[in-house]
Amino acid sequence: MKDKLHIFQRTMLLWNRIHPYNAVHVIRIPQPLDLPRLKNIIQKQLEIYHLTGLALDKKQKRFSYKGGAVAVNVKIIEEQNKISAALDNEIAIQLNTSFPTDNVITPFRFFVVREGSFFYLGLVYLHFVSSADSIVYLLQSIFNKYMNKNSADIALSLQHYYLNLRHILTFNMRYLIGWLLTLPSYIADVRRSFRPSYPDIDNHHISFSHFSIEPPQFRALVKASKRWGVTLNDIFLALLLLSISPFASNRLTSPRRKKISVASVVNIRKELPLGIQRPFGLYLGSFMVSHNVPKGITLDHLAKDIHEQTVKIKRQKLYLRSLIEQMLALTLIPLFSQKRQRKFYAKYYPLWGGISNINLNTLWDRSIEETPFDYLRAVSTGPVAPLVFSLTTVNETVKVGVSLRDTVFSGTDCEKIIREISNYIRTIEMTL
Repeated sequence: MKDKLHIFQRTMLLWNRIHPYNAVHVIRIPQPLDLPRLKNIIQKQLEIYHLTGLALDKKQKRFSYKGGAVAVNVKIIEEQNKISAALDNEIAIQLNTSFPTDNVITPFRFFVVREGSFFYLGLVYLHFVSSADSIVYLLQSIFNKYMNKNSADIALSLQHYYLNLRHILTFNMRYLIGWLLTLPSYIADVRRSFRPSYPDIDNHHISFSHFSIEPPQFRALVKASKRWGVTLNDIFLALLLLSISPFASNRLTSPRRKKISVASVVNIRKELPLGIQRPFGLYLGSFMVSHNVPKGITLDHLAKDIHEQTVKIKRQKLYLRSLIEQMLALTLIPLFSQKRQRKFYAKYYPLWGGISNINLNTLWDRSIEETPFDYLRAVSTGPVAPLVFSLTTVNETVKVGVSLRDTVFSGTDCEKIIREISNYIRTIEMTL
């Protein structure tokens, strides 16, 4: 059965033509590596969930999984002095390595980084096939099989759900009116947003690094969010804005473009009439927030300003409007030359960064004995934003993957951004 590519999938495939648009999940497995057994488990899980033999019909804008056996290759990275650096390096390689999209393919790759008596397993996927939560379920099933755990998730398998997003675009009149009423201010924010500088628009290479927000800091952030009356995602957006504002300092003398804009990805499964518990696929929307970020603004003040925007966005479901924007872009971009296509988002949708935020505590099955684990994610920047934070909450630790376009941010810039965020978080911890 062939399913029609929906708007977000078509958009990601468009981005993928400009630069590899992949995502990576990495989990620590606290057992010695048995490579033949690991490969056999991966192969069986992919086959059980019918995730093999992906055929993409670009002309008809359709795709299907034909199923069948699959040969699984696992790249081995031998033990390193610094596991953290080895992971960052391999994730960067995977983000910059494209998947084939012709003929029949398997849209997954795997790698292993050894460390002593345990190892890290990385799953790389062509992003248009899935959002993060489906990949969490898939990786959990591999993890549980390898750990010999008889958990509920093995019996409750992933299932494909063929759904055209026209169901979402059948607007409730109340939301449609809200979208139309907020459209002028939204366009004004876009037109007043300061553009990142892309010295070499043809340089799409992505660097990657990561850091952790440890339990004491996480608990301080939770307390701060309650005291300020905001969400953790509001705080993360505020931290992103504060950390990149020094790189947009020229906005202060700009006659019109004085704001900084960033985006947040939203899981829209709750908006869909899904009749199964674990649908495998891509169900995402996004929204943008903008702020002047004046010098001297405090984190709590900025987070509260962001919260005012996000409350309205959630109440009126403005994150679904991103699907209309993508549909418009899909119509316009093919009319441009290849060079202008690469500049399209930087010129007309000037984002400095984005956030992809998931809470593994709500996704990972804890019905059996708890096993401490590390989980790290990475997402390609694509042509849309030069910086992406992939935040994954595990127990009371937040792993933050940082993907950066080299033409906009250097390695030194990345260190400054991470250091700035860490300093803000430490300040919160000390003041609460």
